[in-house]
Amino acid sequence: MPADGYAPWSGHVPAAGRRTPVSTYRLQMGASLTFDDARALVPYLKRLGVTDLYLSPVLQAAPGSTHGYDVVDHTRISEEMGGRAGLERLAADAHAAGMGVVVDIVPNHMAVPTPGWHNRPLWSVLRNGPDSPFAAWFDVDVDEPILMPVLGKRIGRVLADDELHLERMVVPTEPDLGEQWVLRYYDHVFPVAEGTESLPLAVLVERQHYRLAYWKVGDEEINYRRFFDVGTLAAVRVEDPEVFDGSHALIIELLEAGTIDALRVDHPDGLADPAGYLGHLSEATGGAWIAAEKILAPDEPLPGSWHVAGTTGYDAAWRIDQLQVDPAGATRLGALMQELTGEAPVDYARVVETAKREVISGSLAAEVDRLARILDRLTDEDVRLRDHTFRDLRRCLIELLVAADRYRAYVVPGVTPEPEQAAVLRTDAERARRRLDEDSAETLDLVVGLLLGEPVGSEGLADSPERAEAVIRFQQVCGAVTAKGVEDTAFYRWTHLTSLTEVGGNPSGFALGTDEAHAWADRVQDAWPDTMVTTTTHDTKRGEDVRARLDVLASYPDEWSELVHRLRVATAEQRPVDLDGRSENLLWQTLWGTWAPDSDDPIDAERLGAYLIKASREQKVWTTWTGADEGREKGLTDYAAFLLADPGVAEELTAFAETTRREVHDVTLANKALALTWLGVADVYQGSETTRTSLVDPDNRRAVDYASPAGLEAVLASLDDGAAPRTLDEEKLALTSALLRMRGEHPEAFVGPRSGYRALPVTTGHAFAFARLTDEEAEVVVIVRRLGRRLAQLGGWREDSVVLPEGRWAGVLDDAALGGGAQPLSEVLGDAPVAVLVRVHDGEEDA
Repeated sequence: MPADGYAPWSGHVPAAGRRTPVSTYRLQMGASLTFDDARALVPYLKRLGVTDLYLSPVLQAAPGSTHGYDVVDHTRISEEMGGRAGLERLAADAHAAGMGVVVDIVPNHMAVPTPGWHNRPLWSVLRNGPDSPFAAWFDVDVDEPILMPVLGKRIGRVLADDELHLERMVVPTEPDLGEQWVLRYYDHVFPVAEGTESLPLAVLVERQHYRLAYWKVGDEEINYRRFFDVGTLAAVRVEDPEVFDGSHALIIELLEAGTIDALRVDHPDGLADPAGYLGHLSEATGGAWIAAEKILAPDEPLPGSWHVAGTTGYDAAWRIDQLQVDPAGATRLGALMQELTGEAPVDYARVVETAKREVISGSLAAEVDRLARILDRLTDEDVRLRDHTFRDLRRCLIELLVAADRYRAYVVPGVTPEPEQAAVLRTDAERARRRLDEDSAETLDLVVGLLLGEPVGSEGLADSPERAEAVIRFQQVCGAVTAKGVEDTAFYRWTHLTSLTEVGGNPSGFALGTDEAHAWADRVQDAWPDTMVTTTTHDTKRGEDVRARLDVLASYPDEWSELVHRLRVATAEQRPVDLDGRSENLLWQTLWGTWAPDSDDPIDAERLGAYLIKASREQKVWTTWTGADEGREKGLTDYAAFLLADPGVAEELTAFAETTRREVHDVTLANKALALTWLGVADVYQGSETTRTSLVDPDNRRAVDYASPAGLEAVLASLDDGAAPRTLDEEKLALTSALLRMRGEHPEAFVGPRSGYRALPVTTGHAFAFARLTDEEAEVVVIVRRLGRRLAQLGGWREDSVVLPEGRWAGVLDDAALGGGAQPLSEVLGDAPVAVLVRVHDGEEDA
């Protein structure tokens, strides 16, 4: 039990007999990495020290899927990966090696595939509407046609140009039904409602349970809930017991059979009732270890009512980076951003507000309008409320959504909200009120009351199904607006220091102090001892090594600014005259973050160009996904290719790399060490045991070289045979394997009810030190160097010390042998970026 006597709620730790991972290794499964391919990696991962495989979604996904989050069939394991037999072979090998298997699941949505028959539940609903046995599955009113915005032009033109064709075919997913009538539009295929096949084509189209439409209609008129604004991912009503059972039966069967051991849950914030779903899932899995992919605001705790072990680690990832960001660099880097973008004053809050308003009026307009119409119907039916107009209601909704600084609150219709959740919405309302006049402020109070389930209007309104729908949909829309407005728009526009614009990050905070970091870790340890810590995922916008290089810029802001100015002058003739300042600042930082020409993973023009196009389209300023300015995009990518190839640019960047070499080296290793020791379950993303230049997906899903003569298996074997690390890659691999193995030898110090956390006293802010506890006794000590350049400017460690717990301590990364009490940091750390010590128990050797 923790020192304060607080026992973690039983719902936050796995049930007795259920496996808790100690460390995980994330593999991105697919046609290029099958279950049998993964089997070949088990010996390497075991040797690395990993305790559990962590697999991306394994259910059957849409044709050509590269990630698995576009599930089409919950009853089958992906054939491309090797099917159920392949998964069982992999699990058997992992279990034989003493390793567990964690699987990623996707409860929020299914794919709207091309052709549509791949998703049998959706195909059935499109064909039969409310008479389909799957009518309750999708979050849409099946009594009205489901919008299918897939046409390349308006429906009238499509019909006039004879681009829709009525055909008979045997649908591959329903061969037992023989030939069926289908409607084909190029690669898209849709079912035809029984009895309509002989109608004139225009009438036939009108009589279906779906509405074929021009793709541009989608944002304004979509009537099924999507994953954010992705029309090819349709949300499912997993809160319905029938839908839960149908979509989870195979996963639960695999858990019960012992094939898999634990789960990662994708995007629970999209669900109607995340707490209810996670409680149901925990019960159905017998209390398995479950991690929830949850984005938390800096001061937001994970809801205590969730039956999960914790998050997937984004809350830890940004704090690890910000511990290494020098706050003194903020002003100079901000001035450079302002100079390049031409925006003054530069204000992060304003960038976020603008971005959220744009997605509300753009890609998520249909969701916001639908919610406003629900509230309008509610108020229109009540004589006490009908003077609140649709326009006022919609305006108040927009201001609430813009004011929200979290993904959502958690309110369940018919249940009195927890005080802290009600406070979230009320705080948002107070921010929104500043932008409303007196009349609209009165409407805002009504909206908040409706969304919190408070007595409003006539008595019967409290139990109205539409009110329940409004409560749920507001929270779902709020999450979508925050995700698309902040992380997928503002984070690409805000280029102050791009390592901070990471999934779940806090760019407004810039740097993080040691006291804040310890306080956060204490809280997490008490409530969520088995949470996950990670620094790179399949969703991160930049891999951990790219971010580490960017973190260092805050320690060299003047040198960096001068370098950018020199490079701009030297390449002025090649720089496009219409180059957007946001994209340019992003280009310079990305060029630096991926500058590793001598590594095993150098950036090339194709990868850099693809990233810059994606990032610029996500900025939604001068080019977008739906309105690409291909000429300006080519100018940007041509310039980037020139910068990569130009000898003068290379000379400048190489010189800057030499200037910052020590700091880049130390931050890279210190951040990795912290990720592997700080809290809970340590996750290693595929290949991140060495340095990578990975950017946002799909770049971060590139294949990893394990088996070649120079691959990871051979390098690890060489290190284990006594070879000294020669490169940063090899140092990182040696560090990772040493710490993973140490975790495996001391699991109780990191996970489970016996584990604990304690900050250790240090006399300087340039060291971050803590102990991992077993039964309240320090078992592992970690000391990390931070802000090394400023430390060097101060003359090094001098008299600075750390207070080690009483006892004898042996180095994990070196041959240190130390006693307890105050110890000079010059001896404990010296020139190393991190020291990790384990307690020497009586009868054990000192080293």
